[in-house]
Amino acid sequence: MRHAAFGSLLLLSTALTAPAAMAAAQGSPPAQSPPIATPPVQPELQAPDAPVAGPDTEEDVEISGPGAAAAGGEIVVTGRNIPNAIRRTPEVISVLSAADIARTGEGDIAGALQRVTGLSVVGGRFVYVRGLGERYSLALLNGSPLPSPEPLRRVVPLDLFPTSVIASSVVQKSYSVAYPGEFGGGVINLTTRAIPRESFINLGFSVGGDTETTGQLGYTYFGSPTDFTGFDSGERSVPRPLRAALDSGNLIVPGQNFSVRDIQDITASLSNARTTLIQRNNNIPANFGVNLSAGTNFDLGGATLGLVGAAGWSNSWSTRGGLQQVAAGLTPINGIDTLQPDIDYRFLSTRNRIVVNGLFGVGLEFGPHRLRWTNLYIRDSLKEARIQDGVNEINVGSDRVNISNTAWFERQLVSTQGVGELRFGDLSVDLRGAWAQSQRNSPYERQISYRWSDIAKDFVNDLRSNGQFARIAFSELDDTVVSGAADLSYRLPQLSNLVLSAGYAYLDNVRNSTRRDFRYNPLTALPFAVAQQRPDFLLSDYNVYTYGILLTDVSGSAGVAAYEADLRVHAGYFQAEAEPVSGVRVVAGVRYEDGRQSVTPLDLFGLGGPEILPSRINESYWLPAATVTWNFAPDQQLRLHGSKTIARPQFREQAPQQYLDTETSRTFFGNQFLSDSELTNAEARYEWYFDRDQRFSLAGFWKKIDRPIEAVAFQQGGTFFTTFANAPTATLYGAELELQKYFALDHLSQAPFFAARRAVVIGNYTYSDSKIRVRDGDTTVPVGSGGVPVPAFNLFIDGTPLTGQSRHLVNLQLGLENTDRLSQQTILFTYASRRVTNRGPSGQPDLFEEPGIQLDFVMREGVRLFGVEGELKFEARNLTGENYEEFQTLNDSRIDTNSYRLGRSFSLGLSINF
Repeated sequence: MRHAAFGSLLLLSTALTAPAAMAAAQGSPPAQSPPIATPPVQPELQAPDAPVAGPDTEEDVEISGPGAAAAGGEIVVTGRNIPNAIRRTPEVISVLSAADIARTGEGDIAGALQRVTGLSVVGGRFVYVRGLGERYSLALLNGSPLPSPEPLRRVVPLDLFPTSVIASSVVQKSYSVAYPGEFGGGVINLTTRAIPRESFINLGFSVGGDTETTGQLGYTYFGSPTDFTGFDSGERSVPRPLRAALDSGNLIVPGQNFSVRDIQDITASLSNARTTLIQRNNNIPANFGVNLSAGTNFDLGGATLGLVGAAGWSNSWSTRGGLQQVAAGLTPINGIDTLQPDIDYRFLSTRNRIVVNGLFGVGLEFGPHRLRWTNLYIRDSLKEARIQDGVNEINVGSDRVNISNTAWFERQLVSTQGVGELRFGDLSVDLRGAWAQSQRNSPYERQISYRWSDIAKDFVNDLRSNGQFARIAFSELDDTVVSGAADLSYRLPQLSNLVLSAGYAYLDNVRNSTRRDFRYNPLTALPFAVAQQRPDFLLSDYNVYTYGILLTDVSGSAGVAAYEADLRVHAGYFQAEAEPVSGVRVVAGVRYEDGRQSVTPLDLFGLGGPEILPSRINESYWLPAATVTWNFAPDQQLRLHGSKTIARPQFREQAPQQYLDTETSRTFFGNQFLSDSELTNAEARYEWYFDRDQRFSLAGFWKKIDRPIEAVAFQQGGTFFTTFANAPTATLYGAELELQKYFALDHLSQAPFFAARRAVVIGNYTYSDSKIRVRDGDTTVPVGSGGVPVPAFNLFIDGTPLTGQSRHLVNLQLGLENTDRLSQQTILFTYASRRVTNRGPSGQPDLFEEPGIQLDFVMREGVRLFGVEGELKFEARNLTGENYEEFQTLNDSRIDTNSYRLGRSFSLGLSINF
């Protein structure tokens, strides 16, 4: 549920500086005003009953980011019609205010960001900036880094953040040295609420569903009686016998450390039917959500104390049905190579997602100074039941197999942060310190496979033959980030408004990950009648003791069961900003960054092997950046930018630990021999602000990436793996076009409907192209090479695009809105062309996904119920019925590696302001 309470329309897809990202947009000085410094603006949240911004008003947008703003304000150029926020920085950014987010109707910040120029969202969770994968994006909260609860990534998935706790989102696409050096496509800085302008209480409810899920057939399992809250009741807790065995540090197999009876007791102690048995549900429930937010301020006599709190709970369902196919190799037909499915599964999956969030913030303003303490809690639980049915010619043969999967994933993020923004005349001091911890816990991740028997005319599972097994896994991940930063800025107005800035930043990111995998193995062949039993009967205590079914530890059989990782960064920067000639602003600086990254596999059982070798990257970089802004007309300006940045391997990309992604049924495996990527960036941008809140911009960008990290697929024993490798080099270039225009409608008719109503058009288009460059003599170090370089041609094809890069991105918003009160009707159109998800395995073509066209409609209407102001919102999503498609094609043949139906979704929400 989003709230009209916190703002009105402002979408500044413009260029703002990093240090400046700490203040709010205000009006511009008159054209004849000389270059002067204005006092700092204190960003505030709009009151809950604030009207939609009209043509002659601008919204205060609350932004808190790295760097210290120029003391006493900002360098002011002569442009009359360029918003104040744009003058504050030469860097290319896009700002989503709370009102912009509300206009999109999205429930999480990832969905809202896909409307920004040059951004696309993959899997509904990870933001790709200008066609570069999520690994090239950096997410910050109030200017501080965040840990990730994802086993496969270090970047935090942005679907974790409900829009109800976010005051604004800044996407900066050109680098400034106040930001961390890991800046590939861009940085996304989320700002939470601080000091409200006036007291408010907002309560919201929503209900919705989609045509593929709500009231339709789906699969569920019981789990625990408290799953609907997002918290397990204890049903999935690791039982005491298994916990003691795990803590012993020994491999759980019959032998010196564990007797057969010991392991039988361990096996029998596991939760069985409640976490095993999948059942049909012919009427999947609707989605529900509730949000509560409140804020107030207190006048302390010369100071203002603000308190903000928010809490929310949502329970949503999603059923996906489709195809998962794998080709073992190329199949010649009439002399032409084709792709034919050797693994061909139909699947149906139902996911129940429960999100609980809470925010508590304290802000204090005294004079020009501001202190902020923010505490954030997000818990995202996912309960999934999935059934796959089909053939696996590689491992099983032509007999059908039926595989059931049950899982419970808990993702949790806790963050506390203190920020001090202090202004002493011409001197500014910004101090930031933060502690954040994310956790991911996946207990009782089950997979059980039955194989068709012509004898029984039924599916059977003897727990030992091909296509007949039962597996269970327990995994835990803890990721902690401690960070701090100090930034100084000093303005010398007598020297061409020279502003000198410097700062220091520290980051320590520590991750611990453990995954324990087990397989149920009988000591002797099971009777045929037992093999025909349903899963919970098959794994019952009776069978465990009667037929000697043992939980056998297979952890680390491929890779390692656990690893520790650490990234420690010390950084410092210096930057100068000046206006040597009226209308021309120059910002130049350099950042020094020293990074020490390690991934240490843990040999839990003393098995040894090449995977145990630790991975260490110790590198130091000088990262320069410069931007020139020429304000050649009162309402127009041109920007030129150049910089160097880096991208480090993510922990999971280096860890030699297997991880099964249940969404794609793909197994991931890290590469210990990855190295940092280095980027050279250039950009030119023209901006025309022809009226208040209205603009046109055109930009071109170019990037060269040395040693980009790419996802590479391979097959082994019928298992589809994804790993990672450094390609030699790659280039990315493209252009962005954006237009925002309002049209008054009062001249169309004398009817009251048109009196205060206007039409809005917000559109952007991004074209980008990328190419991997492979030359004779280029090498890479893949998984399984033992660290020995091999020709890069073995993995990469010259001229292929980078993974995740769409050539065309289109976003269009067409709407009507009332400038006197809340009344908005918006059509949202989004298009992303096909993009590579993985390099193809064993000489096969690459894997592509085709996001296609998505058409949404969002209506927001202010209402008054029983004397109380509120907002009614209606959303209709994916009206074109676009499906998700990931596939491979070759010579008119196609296999669907992971394709499913999405359906159309509808929701209705009501929020009330007290």
